[in-house]
Amino acid sequence: MHATQYRITLPADYDMEIIRRRVASKGHLLDDWQGLGLKAYLIRERGVHGSPVNEYAPFYLWHTVAGMNAFLWGGPFQGIADDFGRPSVRQWTVLAHEGAAHSRARVAVLRRQQVPDGVQLTGLAANAERETERLADEDGAVLAAAAVDTSRWELINFSLWETDTPKADGDVYEVLHLSVPGRLPLDAPA
Repeated sequence: MHATQYRITLPADYDMEIIRRRVASKGHLLDDWQGLGLKAYLIRERGVHGSPVNEYAPFYLWHTVAGMNAFLWGGPFQGIADDFGRPSVRQWTVLAHEGAAHSRARVAVLRRQQVPDGVQLTGLAANAERETERLADEDGAVLAAAAVDTSRWELINFSLWETDTPKADGDVYEVLHLSVPGRLPLDAPA
């Protein structure tokens, strides 16, 4: 399983209702996307949940690389590139995930941390799995995942919450829409 995210930082005076309308009209287009486990349509608004920026930053969990590639190279991503310029798409390998996404998710939290030199990688993976389980067991949690980018040695923890007061540290995003094709468990093959 893979995770991806692109972040589009918008001007401080940008009307975020434009993004809300965009997601309301187009978000359903990936509700049945082959190979997609989850797409969380995320925004941060300047001054809300401590955000210093306005940002559109969808987050994806992919069952298959073929599904991810079809999205990036087969058309839908071109709409983002046409409207906002082509953003860098970050990619991570998923180490652990717990829970099942559903429409009651209101906020998402994404925490990034560098993997220090010299750390035991087997211990890192075990700790990431424990942290994922801990987050998923918190009151109000819907889903938790941990993933790593080995080109940068960056570990991320991603979680979805049905409350506006998540029990996780990191950047807090508003969830505008979730695409969860087939409502399958994330570890099911597509």
